[in-house]
Parts: sequence; C-alpha cells; structure tokens
Amino acid sequence: MATKENEKLTRWDAADYIEDAEDARLYLNAAIEDDDGDGRMVRRALAAVVRAQGVSKLMREAGLSRRTFYESLGENGNPSFVAVVKITHALGLRLRLESIKAS
Repeated sequence: MATKENEKLTRWDAADYIEDAEDARLYLNAAIEDDDGDGRMVRRALAAVVRAQGVSKLMREAGLSRRTFYESLGENGNPSFVAVVKITHALGLRLRLESIKAS
C-alpha cells in the first residue's frame, strides 16, 4: 500500500487507549484468554498497562526497579511470578484462577 509523501505513519500502542483500571482489567483478561501458552501476549499486555499508568510511578508502587520492568516485560523478557503479582497489585488488580471447562 503506497502512502502519500506527507503522510506520517505511527506505530499503534495499546497503552494509548488504556485509560483506567477497568480498561486495564479487560485488556489483561483478553490477553490471558488469547495467549497461546507461552505467556508472550500476557507479558506484552502487562507492559502496555504499565506504560499507560506510568512506568516509574507504578514500579515504585510495586516495589520494583525500572530496570526490572524493562528486563521482565521487554520483548524478550520473562517476568517472575513475584513481579507479576506485585505489578498487578500495584494496578489495583488481583490474580484469580478458574477451572477450564471442557468443550
């Protein structure tokens, strides 16, 4: 697809559309549902939510360093379960488990 000379394209970022805790909850739940089992989609969604809330502020509330955010939630990151729990709590969310119903 050709673009006009003066047309500027920008990269879409979910963080630009997450305005409150409910948006964050819905986005993270959708990522959990759609993840193929490797956690990549959940990690990306969690990173977007953290960016939307403000990395420095949220990581401070979670008791984690900014470096931990980039190492854990970056493109090749692998966050610890403790980091995920701390981040979700700082977001005002909690993790819950439910049975997978056979279809």
